[in-house]
Amino acid sequence: MPIGVTVESLDRFRANLQSLVAEKAKTLPDLRYCDLRIEVREEKGAVAENGAEKGSSEDYTFDFGVRAIAGGRTSSSGYYGRVLGTADLDRLEDVVWDGIKQAHSRARASARQKSRMKGRYPHLGGSLTPSDLAPVAIHQETVPATYTSDPRQVPLAEIVAMAADACKAMQGQGSSIVYSACSASTFLLRELFLSSDGADIDQSFAQTEGFAIAICSGEHGNFELYDFTGHQRGWEVLTEGYTSGPIVLPNFMDFCRTLGADAVEVAAAPPLKPPDKEVTVVTDPHFNTLLVHEVVGHPSELDRALKYETGYAGRSWFLKDLQDNQLGNQIASPLVTAYSDPAMEGYGSFKYDHEGTQARRAYILRDGVLEEFLNNRQTAAIMGVEPNGSARSTEAQLVPLIRMTNTIFGPGRQDPESIISEVEDGYYIAGHWTPSIAESRENFRITAVKVYEIKNGQLGRLYRDGGITADSRDYFMSIDAVGNDLRVNPIPNCGKGQPMQAKRMSNGGPTMRGIARLTGPG
Repeated sequence: MPIGVTVESLDRFRANLQSLVAEKAKTLPDLRYCDLRIEVREEKGAVAENGAEKGSSEDYTFDFGVRAIAGGRTSSSGYYGRVLGTADLDRLEDVVWDGIKQAHSRARASARQKSRMKGRYPHLGGSLTPSDLAPVAIHQETVPATYTSDPRQVPLAEIVAMAADACKAMQGQGSSIVYSACSASTFLLRELFLSSDGADIDQSFAQTEGFAIAICSGEHGNFELYDFTGHQRGWEVLTEGYTSGPIVLPNFMDFCRTLGADAVEVAAAPPLKPPDKEVTVVTDPHFNTLLVHEVVGHPSELDRALKYETGYAGRSWFLKDLQDNQLGNQIASPLVTAYSDPAMEGYGSFKYDHEGTQARRAYILRDGVLEEFLNNRQTAAIMGVEPNGSARSTEAQLVPLIRMTNTIFGPGRQDPESIISEVEDGYYIAGHWTPSIAESRENFRITAVKVYEIKNGQLGRLYRDGGITADSRDYFMSIDAVGNDLRVNPIPNCGKGQPMQAKRMSNGGPTMRGIARLTGPG
């Protein structure tokens, strides 16, 4: 690939950049802390539409971000980020040093403004967010990428052919498919994290992803179905598929064939006419992937709970304020446990977050009790708790946000078939489709790909355009069965922040049974 920037380019600068952050930055007035994130990503991808090649790309990204904390009695944070190119390689240290000074200047200006507000409005000024960081262990480590097929060595023509052939395979599942599209991509990413405390972390990731969408015509209108597959591995994820414990990913051709067949089947089904009362519902692992994401994962992010996101994304039903919240309370059935774990294998795995905090499992719900929020070092200091490694940004130039990682409902012990067989009259909810969530996520409506009647413990008629709606706490408290069939699925497009940052992660869960109202079309 004829480019001047590769992941190896960072080798020649690593030592000098660490010196900038750990030594030279400390000469700046009132500097308390500084960290640098710098990354290179080499990526290839292709798109096909209706079985024909539509586009392809082979490119790199190169950028960095700096955080500085500075000030006298009152301190504040300042950030600076920049996209880089080939021309910046020969002057990278000067460019980064200028960024450190910019972040430091912004931190000092913010600290001065805080001091003025505290003097002018003592009560309001006293509520300004402190810039203290909870302590973490300082690490120096290199974490290599895991792959069989190096993303950089895959011929672009092969990626183009994969997208086109998979699109044809999907379209071949039925004449009712009126539109189809597929994309395939693979990349190698290298991240450096350096801090004035002495952290020196070098992490690399291979990630490969496929996307497919089919639109079918039917008696009851068009039906659109799309889904993603992918993992933190090389090109082999799409050519061969990947299975490891709860991760079960078919190869991309089979993935697209299945999606096309499902779209044809559901498009031909009648729309659900929901009953006017609550019913027993059994939700499958794919549906619970979106449920745990929207109703557990996002509310557990502490920046949302502390109302940093209220203006553009909402709050959290877990925390009204620091005195009135659900911490330590039973808000779900004792059968329900949910956790976020970047240390487990998944699409959101890493050893260190973008503050250098080592990843660990954070139990959000344990036996139905709210136990822990996902945090960064600043919000952990506010709450007086240990950081759990949940600060990440989509690109180094952007400010890290608190993000869920591999967030799942934990498995139970019951066989999923027996969970269904115990239902005399209810519905089986399979596959997630579209969420509609309340501002604080205290209630939800999530549509499914498929809804089946359950009669006398057996699956019956298939319906389209259905889903469930419920009060979040009431629904979780109603869970009376949890399966042993945990599945973990990739989510590549979780959006958060302003400007928007889309992040990859895994979500999932086992089969679960509870009480909810069904929803129909419209």
